[in-house]
Amino acid sequence: MNPAHQPNPAVTFYGAVPGVRAPIRADASVLGTLPSRGFQYCEALRSASSFGWYVFAPIDFTLQWDGSQIIWTYRGAKAWYPLTSAQFPGFSAAFDRAAPKHLRGFAPPFLTAVTEPGIVQLWTGLFVQSREDWSILVRPPANLPRSLAYDLYEGIVESDRWFGPLFTNLRLIKTDVPIEFSTETPLVQVQPLHRSTYADDVLNHFGLVAGMEEYPARTWSQYEETMVKPNLAPVRPIGTYAAEVRKRRRGGCPVHSA
Repeated sequence: MNPAHQPNPAVTFYGAVPGVRAPIRADASVLGTLPSRGFQYCEALRSASSFGWYVFAPIDFTLQWDGSQIIWTYRGAKAWYPLTSAQFPGFSAAFDRAAPKHLRGFAPPFLTAVTEPGIVQLWTGLFVQSREDWSILVRPPANLPRSLAYDLYEGIVESDRWFGPLFTNLRLIKTDVPIEFSTETPLVQVQPLHRSTYADDVLNHFGLVAGMEEYPARTWSQYEETMVKPNLAPVRPIGTYAAEVRKRRRGGCPVHSA
């Protein structure tokens, strides 16, 4: 987690909770859960899956919601506790030992039940900061099968201007059943976004060709290259797009696999 490992990285994570698991690069195979055919030949799937970093929960814990009140417990706890706002076990003292004197007593909460029913804000145990003009998208892990017991919201944080805890928000769906969160499974995927990619002057303007009769000749030529010629070849190559993308990423080096 040492920023010196890469000069001026786009995103830097700061460990706060003692022993918190470090983020890892998101995995093209989604931790081995992708079908082998998709992993080998679908570069679009691989690229989306590996875009960003996995961030984990800082402790194994469990939530339960009855439609009104949320209770919680965690690994090593002796009971269930009503959830309003809860500190990570033992973190307040650790924060006060490390923080400047005037910041003591301001440790961020681990879990907070917000006003809306079933909504919980969860802290990952990390702080985050990004390079100038870079933001982060905090979202569910891409292409990882999701729990049917809760949903994660997505959010974009301008973390170059705002240094603080890396939070996520989740909505509990199932009631009256324990909903478990594990340090072994990615909780969220953090993806770097240059601020220009979601600026209004980009998103408010897009091209549209209303019908096929208006397609320019070059688009038909492109369609022929990508969709028609491969199907007319005597031996249809498998994974051509994947091979071409990987070749470009390797600077033109020969690619020996599809």
